[in-house]
Amino acid sequence: MISSPPAGQARVASQENLLIDYLHRLERHRTERRAVHIHLSGLNSQNRRDHHLRIVLSTFEGLVKMLQAQVFTLINSDLVVVYKAQAQDEVESAIVKLRFLFSDDPLIIDDAQGRRGTFCTWYDLEKEYDVVVALAQGMLQQEKDRRAAEQEKISRERVPEKPKGAPFTPDLLARVEAGLAQADLANLMRRQAVCAVVGQAPPQPVFHELFISIADLRQTLMPSVNMNSSPWLFQQLTETLDRRVLSLLNKHDDRTLEGDISLNLNVSTLLSPEFMVFDDNVKAGMRGTIVLELQKVDIFADLGAYLFARDFAHDRGYRICIDGLSYSMLPFVDRERLGADLIKLIWEPSLTEEKDKKTEALRRIGVTRIILARCDTPSAIEYGHSVGITLFQGRHIEQTLLNDVRRRGIARARPRTY
Repeated sequence: MISSPPAGQARVASQENLLIDYLHRLERHRTERRAVHIHLSGLNSQNRRDHHLRIVLSTFEGLVKMLQAQVFTLINSDLVVVYKAQAQDEVESAIVKLRFLFSDDPLIIDDAQGRRGTFCTWYDLEKEYDVVVALAQGMLQQEKDRRAAEQEKISRERVPEKPKGAPFTPDLLARVEAGLAQADLANLMRRQAVCAVVGQAPPQPVFHELFISIADLRQTLMPSVNMNSSPWLFQQLTETLDRRVLSLLNKHDDRTLEGDISLNLNVSTLLSPEFMVFDDNVKAGMRGTIVLELQKVDIFADLGAYLFARDFAHDRGYRICIDGLSYSMLPFVDRERLGADLIKLIWEPSLTEEKDKKTEALRRIGVTRIILARCDTPSAIEYGHSVGITLFQGRHIEQTLLNDVRRRGIARARPRTY
């Protein structure tokens, strides 16, 4: 018997909870019912991206529509499929398809060769009902613990730690640049959405920022070196990274270059041969949906070079965003005179102090031209809405997007039959 939450206690709105509710309904109808736990969380991270999950869910879509199965997507990316015994062959066929999809993953290889590794765990609900219930309850408790830990982390004020490591020297820079020539940067490429958020509506991605994770790069090439210790050497490193990123994008055979992206680049990179090749690969009509993000320090280091690069980029149809601005820098940055289409303002709680004065400064810039970045908590969104900002970026936005995907998954998987 599955225990129900006490009256008035908030339930975790998750598929773990829905799975327990569904098993509760099946307690007296478990004859000829089976389940399979698909351990997607055991796959390598590059095989657990959103598009992989969509493919996995679509594999079982036919069975769900025929009322032969229900699919539950768990917080750790695992799937639990509860199905009628008569659909055993179809479920096994779906598993074969998934094994083929992830055939190069160590988990599948180990599973196939009889080594330690389990892709699927099968259950007969008529005989193992209590085992599956205990499994679902354990998953629900893990989800509650995760949410509690996440909330505690958000609410706890922490002083950022200073980067540790040996100083960054010209010799080390040369070694890093040599390593970059051999490194597979595709594994270090990250995407983060810039979203329109209006009222209570879920975030709508406007474009995705593509960038190399410097922390991951440091960990991969020189974990004992503090690459930020020399601003000028770091600047040269980012120029090398720019060229490698453009080269990587030029080689991609996917739809990356069709638009709705932003790239962090140096001013000098916009005038480089690598950018010319990139520009040639972009469809003419798509340039207007590509944003080029430039750092303030790079802009003012050589204003003439920036103005020349800006005119070139605008002539080609790209949009310019000035990245990494704090509120204290705004008096020194005239967006209109610099000819920038957007600015990226870093969220900080101090923005709520002397709010009327600061709001007026933001409105002079144009709130529709501001992206509020590093929005890691709901309070950043609340502040942005209060001053008229509608474009946001940050970890809270990413989590909200993920939750919205899961809610849609819950709606698709909501039980309609016993």
